[in-house]
Amino acid sequence: MTSHKTTQTMKPATAAKKLGVYLEATPAEFQEGVVTRSELNALQAEPPQWLQDLRRSGPHPRPVVAAKLGVSIAGLARGGVTEALTTEQIDALKQENPEWLQKERATQAEVRKEAVRIKEKHAERAERTQRSDS
Repeated sequence: MTSHKTTQTMKPATAAKKLGVYLEATPAEFQEGVVTRSELNALQAEPPQWLQDLRRSGPHPRPVVAAKLGVSIAGLARGGVTEALTTEQIDALKQENPEWLQKERATQAEVRKEAVRIKEKHAERAERTQRSDS
C-alpha cells in the first residue's frame, strides 16, 4: 500500500499572520487563495516587492504595531488604537508620545522586569534542587 503526502495549506489570514503583515493590505490573489507551506517558505526566503513594501511601511497588524511602540496589544486597545497603522503613523505616535503611550510603555517595562525576576527565581530553585540531588 502506498501513501501519498498531502500538501499542507493554510488560510490567507494564517499566512499573513506568520508573515507579520496586515491581510487587508495584501494583494487580492494572496487574500483569495490558499497558501501552501512551501509557498510560505518561499515568501519568507525571498519576499516579493509587495511583501517588502508592507513590512517596511505598513499598514502593520496590531501585534507589529504593539511591538514597534513597545506596548502590549491590550495596551494599544486601552490607548484607543484598534486599526492597523502605517510606519509613518507609528513614528508620529512615538514623536507625540501621548500620556497613554508613556503609561503603557512603563507597564510593559514592569511586566518584562517581573518576568526576568520569576525566571531567575526558577533558575535558582532548579539549581538548589540539582545540588541537593547530587
